[in-house]
Order: sequence, then structure tokens, then C-alpha cells
Amino acid sequence: MPPKKPLKKTRSTKKRKVGAKGARGLEASKLDGGALPATVEGLKRQIVKDGGVVLSTYRDPLGGKWQVFAALPIDIVEPTPFQRDLSETHVDKLSIAIDKLDRFLDPIIAVPAGDAGKYWSPNGYHRLGAMKQLGAKSITALVVPDPDVAHKILALNTEKAHNLREKSLEVSRLAVTLAELDGGPEKNFALEFEEAAFITLGFCYQENGRFSGGAYHSILKRIDVFLGDKLPKALETRRARAAQLLELNEHVNEAVKGLKAKGLESPYLKAFVVARVNHLRWVKQKHPDFDDTMATILKAAKKFNVANVRADQVARSGGAPSSEE
Repeated sequence: MPPKKPLKKTRSTKKRKVGAKGARGLEASKLDGGALPATVEGLKRQIVKDGGVVLSTYRDPLGGKWQVFAALPIDIVEPTPFQRDLSETHVDKLSIAIDKLDRFLDPIIAVPAGDAGKYWSPNGYHRLGAMKQLGAKSITALVVPDPDVAHKILALNTEKAHNLREKSLEVSRLAVTLAELDGGPEKNFALEFEEAAFITLGFCYQENGRFSGGAYHSILKRIDVFLGDKLPKALETRRARAAQLLELNEHVNEAVKGLKAKGLESPYLKAFVVARVNHLRWVKQKHPDFDDTMATILKAAKKFNVANVRADQVARSGGAPSSEE
């Protein structure tokens, strides 16, 4: 029998949509042209009043919106209050790199804060922390006149990749802040929140910092959608959903303890239990009802019988451990 020919590797035919070369935005010569809008003139005056220096004003090369490049006293710049927690390890690494180079080459983004004389940075928390750690007196920033840019934090933050815990906490904090500022429907903030599940998971993490959100994320992506209720009302629903998820987690943890007591040791035990109680693989509906689905999964988790589990079943389950946080 002749040897089989190796299969040829095929490339995906799906292409990323790109704009025509040189067809979008402004030419370089147009970035500093034109009269400044009143809001930008006002921002320039405010920066000087707050002890800063306006280094230049320019229009964004893509959208043509005006921005101010400025030096700000470092003590008046703070992270947005709903950001993820600072990673001291990352700050230390940045501090060492900046110190060795003896240059700060990556300006932070800043917007005027609600408090007079303060600026929020939705992108640059760790760079700001590094500069403060080094004892810097000032920091360079791209100051955007539109305060709403601070709410686009997930789209902006490219400084350090979020893990699921950080992203969920950040989104839930942002949701609480926006509920106080804007009572619009939750679904209107899909861009800011990115994914409905992040809000629910964020409330879980607020209650239990060691919550294993990765074990349930795939379930939530199927059943948790943005709500039509106004944000204050929607957050009540989110907290109720988080309570259901935390209850499920307790029963799953009990099942894992039972499996360990039986002598089964594997990093996949939690994922195994969740997979056994999750019936969604047989549900064809794109977005099944949240409460009905959780009730069914909770019922299965409460009835989970460790006596019926064999070691080879756990070994075959494979997959990544659920503790991906």
C-alpha cells in the first residue's frame, strides 16, 4: 500500500476588513490646522490654572477630534475610580525600565475629572504608578476634552492584558458608576461593558475574591445578555444573578471536596463537575432564559453523586483547569 500523502495545511479564507490605503482620516499637514473649538480653549486654560503646561494641541489623525498634549503635575492625576487594582509587580517592572532609559516616552491618557483640579487616567494607571514610584514631579498626558472617554476603559486599556477577574471587577465598578451618572438602559452601554457576563461575574468577585469565574464563563456567555432595564434596575438583577452563581459555586465546591475525599486528584475536578451539571450542550436555543437555566443547573449540582464518578471519567475529561484567574 502506498504511503498516505500528508494533508495540506489550509489557511482561513476569512479576511480582516481593512480600509483602503490612505483613504481615511487626515493628512499629517492638517493635524494642527483650523480654529480650536471653545471646549478645547477652555481645557487649555484649565490645564494652566491647575499648574500644568500645554505643550501642543492637535487633531486626532483618524477621527479628526481635538486633543491636548500637556504636562500635568503628577499629584493631580488619578486613575478612574472603577479601574482594576494596580499590579505592584507590573509597576516594579515599568519603574525599572523607565529608570534605566531615563525617559518617559509613553504619555498616559487623561480626561478632566468631576472634581476641579483633578484628571482621571483611563489608560496609564501602571505608568502613572511607576512614575510616582520613581518620584516624578510631573507626567505627560494626552488630555481628551470629552470626559466620556473615561468610560471606554476596556477598549482603551492596552497597557497590560486583563485576566477575567480584573476585567469583570472593572466592568462591574464601571456599571455602578454609570448607574449614578446615567439612568439609561443597560443595553445602551454594550460598548463600554463589552460583555454582559462581565457585570455578573464582577459582582461575584466582589463577594468572593477567590471565586473561580473561569469555570462558569462559558455558561454565562450563553445565557447572560444585556438587559433592557435602566441601569439602576438592571444592577439589581445582576446582583441577584451573581447570588445564584455563588450558590452554584458552593455546591460545585462541595462536589469537588467529595471527589478529593474519594481519592481523585486532578486540576480539572471543578471543570469536570461543572461540565457534568451543565445541560446547555443539548440546548439549541441561542440565549436560553437565565433563571430557568440556572435553576436546572443548580438542581443537578445539588444532586451530584460522587459515588457514580470513576477515575477514568475524570482523566478523559481533560481540558484546561477552571482556575484561570
